[in-house]
Amino acid sequence: MTSFDSVRIGVVSVSDRASTGVYEDKGIPALKEWLGRAVRNPIEWETRLIPDEQEAISAVLRALVDDAKCDLVLTTGGTGPAARDVTPEATLAVADKVMPGFGEQMRQISLNFVATAILSRQVAVVRGKALIINLPGQPKSIAETLEGLPQMQPPVHGIFAAVPY
Repeated sequence: MTSFDSVRIGVVSVSDRASTGVYEDKGIPALKEWLGRAVRNPIEWETRLIPDEQEAISAVLRALVDDAKCDLVLTTGGTGPAARDVTPEATLAVADKVMPGFGEQMRQISLNFVATAILSRQVAVVRGKALIINLPGQPKSIAETLEGLPQMQPPVHGIFAAVPY
């Protein structure tokens, strides 16, 4: 039996209403469920549910990478065109390198389902040795962008294939 090193993954749901208890957060459970099936390594989780506040989002991302030593941080929510959607700006503010292919591929996948996918502003960055990726807010869209569309001809690759473990 092969053993794998554990991986520390931060999952952050950005939502004013869910963070104040107006409704139940579905982003964190969706991320943990999908990653739990996809990752072979034992996972150490760092979860955060926070409001759409740019400096608070940046602070959480810095803390997850710099202090909690996460290898990968995935966010969900706050990537649309609304005034309160500031997750991409908060993510870019903590970046050492921008990884534009991730956002491009997520939009390409989502365009197969909704024309408004062009309005999404997901980004991915490297901070230190960690990869931070902004995912869509809906659980179905999270799974589609991570997994891709293998049933399409030709198949459309999901972004998770490019995530190093």
